Amino acid sequence: MYLPPHDPHVDDPMRFKPLFRIHLMERKCATVECMYGHKGPHNGHIQIVKKDEFSTKCNQTDHHRMSGGRQEEFRTWLREEWGRTLEDIFHEHMQELILMKFIYTSQYDNCLTYRRIYLPPGSPDDLIQPGLFKGTYGSHGLEIVMLSFHGKKAKGTKITGDPNIPAGQQTVEIDLAHPLQLPDIENLRDFSELSRIVLEVQEQVRREEQEREQRQEEEEHSQQAASQPASPLGEDAEGEETAAGAEGTTQDKAPASQPFVLPMGVISRNEDYPRTCRICFYGTGLIAGHGFTSPERTPGVFVLFDDDRFGFIWLELKSFSLYSRIKVSFQNAQAPSREAFDEMLKNIQSLAT
Repeated sequence: MYLPPHDPHVDDPMRFKPLFRIHLMERKCATVECMYGHKGPHNGHIQIVKKDEFSTKCNQTDHHRMSGGRQEEFRTWLREEWGRTLEDIFHEHMQELILMKFIYTSQYDNCLTYRRIYLPPGSPDDLIQPGLFKGTYGSHGLEIVMLSFHGKKAKGTKITGDPNIPAGQQTVEIDLAHPLQLPDIENLRDFSELSRIVLEVQEQVRREEQEREQRQEEEEHSQQAASQPASPLGEDAEGEETAAGAEGTTQDKAPASQPFVLPMGVISRNEDYPRTCRICFYGTGLIAGHGFTSPERTPGVFVLFDDDRFGFIWLELKSFSLYSRIKVSFQNAQAPSREAFDEMLKNIQSLAT
Protein backbone atom coordinates (compact mmCIF):
# COMPACT_ATOMS: atom_id res chain seq x y z
CA MET A 1 0.00 0.00 0.00
CA TYR A 2 1.29 3.39 -1.03
CA LEU A 3 0.31 5.97 1.59
CA PRO A 4 0.59 9.77 1.56
CA PRO A 5 2.58 11.52 4.32
CA HIS A 6 0.81 12.71 7.43
CA ASP A 7 -1.57 15.64 6.97
CA PRO A 8 -0.85 18.43 6.11
CA HIS A 9 2.80 17.85 5.11
CA VAL A 10 2.40 17.53 1.32
CA ASP A 11 6.13 17.89 0.63
CA ASP A 12 7.08 14.88 2.78
CA PRO A 13 7.81 11.55 1.03
CA MET A 14 5.21 8.83 0.54
CA ARG A 15 5.06 5.84 2.90
CA PHE A 16 5.02 2.14 2.02
CA LYS A 17 3.12 -0.65 3.78
CA PRO A 18 3.37 -4.30 2.59
CA LEU A 19 0.01 -6.02 2.05
CA PHE A 20 0.93 -9.47 0.69
CA ARG A 21 3.90 -11.51 -0.48
CA ILE A 22 4.35 -14.54 -2.74
CA HIS A 23 6.86 -17.37 -2.20
CA LEU A 24 7.67 -19.09 -5.49
CA MET A 25 8.37 -22.80 -4.86
CA GLU A 26 9.66 -25.60 -7.04
CA ARG A 27 7.36 -27.41 -9.48
CA LYS A 28 5.52 -24.17 -10.30
CA CYS A 29 3.92 -24.00 -6.86
CA ALA A 30 3.60 -20.86 -4.76
CA THR A 31 2.36 -19.80 -1.34
CA VAL A 32 0.65 -16.47 -0.68
CA GLU A 33 0.87 -14.65 2.64
CA CYS A 34 -1.26 -11.71 3.80
CA MET A 35 0.84 -9.04 5.55
CA TYR A 36 -2.05 -6.94 6.87
CA GLY A 37 -2.38 -6.42 10.61
CA HIS A 38 0.12 -6.58 13.45
CA LYS A 39 0.43 -10.34 14.06
CA GLY A 40 2.82 -11.18 11.25
CA PRO A 41 2.38 -12.96 7.87
CA HIS A 42 -0.52 -15.41 7.55
CA ASN A 43 -2.30 -17.47 4.92
CA GLY A 44 -3.75 -15.67 1.90
CA HIS A 45 -4.94 -16.19 -1.67
CA ILE A 46 -4.46 -14.42 -5.03
CA GLN A 47 -6.73 -14.71 -8.05
CA ILE A 48 -6.10 -13.33 -11.53
CA VAL A 49 -9.46 -11.88 -12.57
CA LYS A 50 -8.68 -10.57 -16.06
CA LYS A 51 -6.00 -8.60 -17.89
CA ASP A 52 -4.55 -5.84 -15.68
CA GLU A 53 -6.64 -6.93 -12.70
CA PHE A 54 -6.19 -9.33 -9.77
CA SER A 55 -7.64 -9.87 -6.28
CA THR A 56 -6.16 -10.83 -2.91
CA LYS A 57 -8.04 -12.49 -0.08
CA CYS A 58 -7.00 -13.13 3.50
CA ASN A 59 -7.84 -16.61 4.81
CA GLN A 60 -7.12 -15.72 8.47
CA THR A 61 -8.82 -12.40 9.17
CA ASP A 62 -8.47 -12.93 12.94
CA HIS A 63 -4.84 -11.84 12.41
CA HIS A 64 -6.17 -8.36 11.56
CA ARG A 65 -7.98 -7.94 14.87
CA MET A 66 -6.49 -6.57 18.10
CA SER A 67 -7.04 -7.73 21.65
CA GLY A 68 -8.41 -4.32 22.64
CA GLY A 69 -11.16 -4.56 20.02
CA ARG A 70 -12.22 -1.93 17.52
CA GLN A 71 -11.31 0.94 19.82
CA GLU A 72 -7.66 -0.16 19.97
CA GLU A 73 -7.67 -0.78 16.19
CA PHE A 74 -9.03 2.72 15.57
CA ARG A 75 -6.45 4.37 17.84
CA THR A 76 -3.62 2.41 16.19
CA TRP A 77 -4.91 3.27 12.71
CA LEU A 78 -5.18 6.94 13.68
CA ARG A 79 -1.60 6.98 14.95
CA GLU A 80 -0.19 5.23 11.87
CA GLU A 81 -2.31 6.84 9.16
CA TRP A 82 -2.65 10.37 10.58
CA GLY A 83 0.33 10.65 12.95
CA ARG A 84 -1.88 11.83 15.84
CA THR A 85 -4.13 10.64 18.66
CA LEU A 86 -7.87 11.10 19.09
CA GLU A 87 -7.16 13.63 21.84
CA ASP A 88 -5.31 15.79 19.29
CA ILE A 89 -8.46 16.24 17.23
CA PHE A 90 -10.72 18.77 18.90
CA HIS A 91 -13.11 19.46 16.01
CA GLU A 92 -16.19 17.23 16.27
CA HIS A 93 -16.84 17.29 12.51
CA MET A 94 -13.27 16.18 11.80
CA GLN A 95 -13.59 13.33 14.32
CA GLU A 96 -16.73 12.18 12.51
CA LEU A 97 -15.06 12.24 9.08
CA ILE A 98 -11.99 10.35 10.31
CA LEU A 99 -14.14 7.71 12.00
CA MET A 100 -16.14 7.29 8.77
CA LYS A 101 -12.91 6.78 6.83
CA PHE A 102 -11.71 4.16 9.31
CA ILE A 103 -15.00 2.23 9.12
CA TYR A 104 -14.98 2.43 5.33
CA THR A 105 -11.39 1.24 4.84
CA SER A 106 -11.48 -1.48 7.51
CA GLN A 107 -14.44 -3.12 5.74
CA TYR A 108 -12.12 -4.11 2.89
CA ASP A 109 -9.03 -5.29 4.76
CA ASN A 110 -9.71 -8.97 3.97
CA CYS A 111 -10.41 -8.78 0.21
CA LEU A 112 -8.83 -6.28 -2.19
CA THR A 113 -9.00 -5.85 -5.96
CA TYR A 114 -6.07 -4.29 -7.83
CA ARG A 115 -6.38 -2.61 -11.23
CA ARG A 116 -3.56 -1.15 -13.31
CA ILE A 117 -3.19 2.63 -13.43
CA TYR A 118 -1.26 4.31 -16.23
CA LEU A 119 0.66 7.51 -15.66
CA PRO A 120 -0.65 10.38 -17.83
CA PRO A 121 1.21 10.94 -21.12
CA GLY A 122 2.81 14.35 -21.57
CA SER A 123 3.58 16.70 -24.45
CA PRO A 124 5.87 19.74 -24.88
CA ASP A 125 2.81 22.04 -24.82
CA ASP A 126 1.72 20.98 -21.32
CA LEU A 127 1.70 23.66 -18.63
CA ILE A 128 3.83 21.41 -16.39
CA GLN A 129 4.72 17.72 -16.49
CA PRO A 130 1.61 15.65 -15.73
CA GLY A 131 1.75 13.04 -12.97
CA LEU A 132 0.69 12.14 -9.43
CA PHE A 133 0.32 14.74 -6.67
CA LYS A 134 -0.39 14.72 -2.91
CA GLY A 135 -3.13 17.21 -2.01
CA THR A 136 -4.75 18.57 1.15
CA TYR A 137 -8.50 17.96 1.48
CA GLY A 138 -9.50 19.65 4.72
CA SER A 139 -10.60 17.23 7.42
CA HIS A 140 -10.26 14.30 4.99
CA GLY A 141 -6.46 14.58 5.19
CA LEU A 142 -4.08 14.07 2.25
CA GLU A 143 -5.25 12.40 -0.96
CA ILE A 144 -3.57 11.40 -4.21
CA VAL A 145 -4.59 13.15 -7.43
CA MET A 146 -3.51 12.47 -11.01
CA LEU A 147 -3.01 15.62 -13.12
CA SER A 148 -3.46 15.09 -16.87
CA PHE A 149 -3.79 17.43 -19.86
CA HIS A 150 -6.48 17.22 -22.54
CA GLY A 151 -6.09 20.04 -25.06
CA LYS A 152 -7.54 23.20 -23.51
CA LYS A 153 -8.47 21.37 -20.32
CA ALA A 154 -6.45 19.90 -17.45
CA LYS A 155 -8.03 17.32 -15.16
CA GLY A 156 -7.25 16.28 -11.60
CA THR A 157 -8.57 12.74 -11.02
CA LYS A 158 -8.72 11.28 -7.52
CA ILE A 159 -6.63 8.13 -7.14
CA THR A 160 -7.57 7.89 -3.46
CA GLY A 161 -10.95 9.06 -2.24
CA ASP A 162 -12.96 9.90 0.89
CA PRO A 163 -16.55 9.48 2.15
CA ASN A 164 -17.68 12.48 0.07
CA ILE A 165 -15.83 12.11 -3.27
CA PRO A 166 -14.66 8.57 -4.13
CA ALA A 167 -11.52 7.60 -6.02
CA GLY A 168 -11.88 7.84 -9.78
CA GLN A 169 -13.87 11.07 -9.76
CA GLN A 170 -12.57 14.25 -11.38
CA THR A 171 -11.89 16.46 -8.37
CA VAL A 172 -10.80 19.58 -10.33
CA GLU A 173 -11.00 20.69 -13.96
CA ILE A 174 -8.84 23.58 -15.18
CA ASP A 175 -9.89 25.72 -18.15
CA LEU A 176 -6.57 26.56 -19.81
CA ALA A 177 -8.34 28.86 -22.30
CA HIS A 178 -9.33 31.21 -19.45
CA PRO A 179 -6.35 32.56 -17.48
CA LEU A 180 -7.21 34.76 -14.47
CA GLN A 181 -5.55 38.08 -13.81
CA LEU A 182 -5.34 38.31 -10.03
CA PRO A 183 -5.68 41.72 -8.36
CA ASP A 184 -2.70 43.30 -6.60
CA ILE A 185 -1.66 41.75 -3.31
CA GLU A 186 -3.72 44.09 -1.11
CA ASN A 187 -6.94 43.60 -3.08
CA LEU A 188 -6.24 39.87 -3.29
CA ARG A 189 -6.70 39.67 0.49
CA ASP A 190 -10.33 40.67 -0.07
CA PHE A 191 -12.29 37.48 -0.78
CA SER A 192 -15.19 39.37 -2.35
CA GLU A 193 -12.84 40.87 -4.96
CA LEU A 194 -11.46 37.46 -5.96
CA SER A 195 -15.00 36.05 -5.98
CA ARG A 196 -16.15 38.84 -8.33
CA ILE A 197 -13.33 38.08 -10.81
CA VAL A 198 -14.01 34.33 -10.81
CA LEU A 199 -17.78 34.66 -11.18
CA GLU A 200 -17.34 37.04 -14.13
CA VAL A 201 -15.21 34.42 -15.89
CA GLN A 202 -17.74 31.72 -14.99
CA GLU A 203 -20.46 33.75 -16.70
CA GLN A 204 -18.21 34.28 -19.74
CA VAL A 205 -17.55 30.51 -19.97
CA ARG A 206 -21.30 29.83 -19.73
CA ARG A 207 -22.03 32.26 -22.58
CA GLU A 208 -19.30 30.77 -24.78
CA GLU A 209 -20.66 27.26 -24.22
CA GLN A 210 -24.16 28.41 -25.19
CA GLU A 211 -22.81 30.08 -28.35
CA ARG A 212 -20.82 26.95 -29.23
CA GLU A 213 -23.90 24.73 -28.83
CA GLN A 214 -25.94 27.14 -30.95
CA ARG A 215 -23.30 27.12 -33.70
CA GLN A 216 -23.21 23.32 -33.69
CA GLU A 217 -26.98 23.16 -34.06
CA GLU A 218 -26.86 25.63 -36.95
CA GLU A 219 -24.07 23.65 -38.64
CA GLU A 220 -25.98 20.39 -38.31
CA HIS A 221 -29.12 22.00 -39.68
CA SER A 222 -27.15 23.50 -42.58
CA GLN A 223 -25.49 20.17 -43.41
CA GLN A 224 -28.79 18.32 -43.36
CA ALA A 225 -30.42 20.93 -45.60
CA ALA A 226 -27.64 21.25 -48.19
CA SER A 227 -25.96 17.79 -47.81
CA GLN A 228 -22.57 19.45 -48.01
CA PRO A 229 -19.57 20.09 -45.66
CA ALA A 230 -19.79 22.47 -42.70
CA SER A 231 -20.83 26.05 -43.41
CA PRO A 232 -18.38 29.00 -43.28
CA LEU A 233 -19.86 29.70 -39.84
CA GLY A 234 -18.28 26.48 -38.62
CA GLU A 235 -14.90 27.53 -40.04
CA ASP A 236 -15.22 30.92 -38.33
CA ALA A 237 -16.06 29.20 -35.07
CA GLU A 238 -12.94 27.07 -35.35
CA GLY A 239 -10.90 30.19 -36.08
CA GLU A 240 -12.33 31.88 -32.99
CA GLU A 241 -11.39 28.89 -30.84
CA THR A 242 -7.87 28.91 -32.23
CA ALA A 243 -7.57 32.60 -31.47
CA ALA A 244 -8.78 32.02 -27.92
CA GLY A 245 -6.23 29.24 -27.52
CA ALA A 246 -3.47 31.47 -28.91
CA GLU A 247 -4.47 34.22 -26.51
CA GLY A 248 -4.23 31.77 -23.63
CA THR A 249 -0.77 30.68 -24.81
CA THR A 250 0.40 34.30 -24.97
CA GLN A 251 -0.76 34.92 -21.42
CA ASP A 252 0.94 31.70 -20.29
CA LYS A 253 4.26 33.33 -21.10
CA ALA A 254 3.40 36.63 -19.36
CA PRO A 255 4.99 37.20 -15.94
CA ALA A 256 7.59 34.79 -14.59
CA SER A 257 6.03 35.14 -11.13
CA GLN A 258 3.67 37.34 -9.17
CA PRO A 259 2.99 37.81 -5.44
CA PHE A 260 0.32 35.51 -4.01
CA VAL A 261 -1.55 35.34 -0.73
CA LEU A 262 -4.78 33.63 0.23
CA PRO A 263 -7.77 35.94 0.74
CA MET A 264 -8.95 36.53 4.30
CA GLY A 265 -11.44 33.86 5.36
CA VAL A 266 -10.11 31.12 3.06
CA ILE A 267 -9.16 28.09 5.18
CA SER A 268 -5.95 26.20 4.44
CA ARG A 269 -4.69 23.06 6.19
CA ASN A 270 -1.15 24.02 5.21
CA GLU A 271 -0.12 27.63 5.83
CA ASP A 272 3.30 26.95 4.34
CA TYR A 273 2.18 27.56 0.74
CA PRO A 274 4.39 29.52 -1.73
CA ARG A 275 3.96 33.31 -1.68
CA THR A 276 4.56 33.71 -5.41
CA CYS A 277 2.82 32.02 -8.35
CA ARG A 278 3.36 31.80 -12.11
CA ILE A 279 -0.19 31.93 -13.46
CA CYS A 280 -3.81 31.27 -12.48
CA PHE A 281 -6.72 29.78 -14.41
CA TYR A 282 -10.45 29.51 -13.95
CA GLY A 283 -11.51 26.02 -12.92
CA THR A 284 -14.22 23.97 -11.28
CA GLY A 285 -14.07 21.64 -8.29
CA LEU A 286 -16.34 18.70 -7.48
CA ILE A 287 -18.13 18.76 -4.11
CA ALA A 288 -20.75 16.33 -2.71
CA GLY A 289 -22.42 15.18 0.48
CA HIS A 290 -21.52 11.97 2.34
CA GLY A 291 -21.79 8.93 0.10
CA PHE A 292 -21.26 11.06 -3.04
CA THR A 293 -24.77 12.50 -2.76
CA SER A 294 -25.83 15.59 -4.75
CA PRO A 295 -22.47 16.06 -6.54
CA GLU A 296 -21.96 19.43 -8.26
CA ARG A 297 -19.14 21.31 -9.94
CA THR A 298 -18.41 24.68 -8.32
CA PRO A 299 -16.14 27.55 -9.48
CA GLY A 300 -12.59 27.97 -8.24
CA VAL A 301 -9.06 29.17 -9.00
CA PHE A 302 -6.20 26.95 -10.15
CA VAL A 303 -2.89 28.47 -8.96
CA LEU A 304 0.35 27.25 -10.53
CA PHE A 305 3.26 27.84 -8.14
CA ASP A 306 6.12 25.98 -9.87
CA ASP A 307 6.88 22.76 -11.77
CA ASP A 308 6.03 20.60 -8.74
CA ARG A 309 3.32 22.46 -6.81
CA PHE A 310 -0.09 23.92 -7.53
CA GLY A 311 -3.14 24.93 -5.54
CA PHE A 312 -6.90 25.22 -5.90
CA ILE A 313 -9.15 27.76 -4.16
CA TRP A 314 -12.64 26.29 -3.66
CA LEU A 315 -14.77 29.43 -3.87
CA GLU A 316 -17.98 28.01 -2.40
CA LEU A 317 -16.21 26.18 0.45
CA LYS A 318 -13.81 29.09 1.12
CA SER A 319 -11.11 26.45 1.27
CA PHE A 320 -7.65 25.97 -0.27
CA SER A 321 -5.97 22.72 -1.38
CA LEU A 322 -2.20 22.56 -1.86
CA TYR A 323 -0.73 19.86 -4.13
CA SER A 324 2.86 18.62 -4.30
CA ARG A 325 4.33 16.24 -6.89
CA ILE A 326 5.10 12.61 -6.01
CA LYS A 327 8.71 12.24 -7.13
CA VAL A 328 9.00 8.45 -7.12
CA SER A 329 9.74 6.86 -10.50
CA PHE A 330 7.43 4.00 -11.42
CA GLN A 331 8.62 1.32 -13.82
CA ASN A 332 6.38 0.04 -16.63
CA ALA A 333 3.67 2.58 -15.75
CA GLN A 334 3.49 4.49 -19.05
CA ALA A 335 0.34 4.10 -21.12
CA PRO A 336 0.90 2.25 -24.44
CA SER A 337 -1.13 4.99 -26.18
CA ARG A 338 -3.18 8.12 -25.48
CA GLU A 339 -6.32 6.11 -26.22
CA ALA A 340 -5.36 3.50 -23.60
CA PHE A 341 -4.89 6.22 -20.97
CA ASP A 342 -8.24 7.87 -21.81
CA GLU A 343 -9.94 4.48 -21.62
CA MET A 344 -8.39 3.85 -18.19
CA LEU A 345 -9.65 7.22 -16.92
CA LYS A 346 -13.14 6.39 -18.16
CA ASN A 347 -13.02 2.97 -16.49
CA ILE A 348 -11.95 4.17 -13.04
CA GLN A 349 -14.64 6.86 -13.10
CA SER A 350 -17.31 4.29 -13.99
CA LEU A 351 -16.13 2.12 -11.08
CA ALA A 352 -16.51 5.09 -8.72
CA THR A 353 -20.07 5.86 -9.81
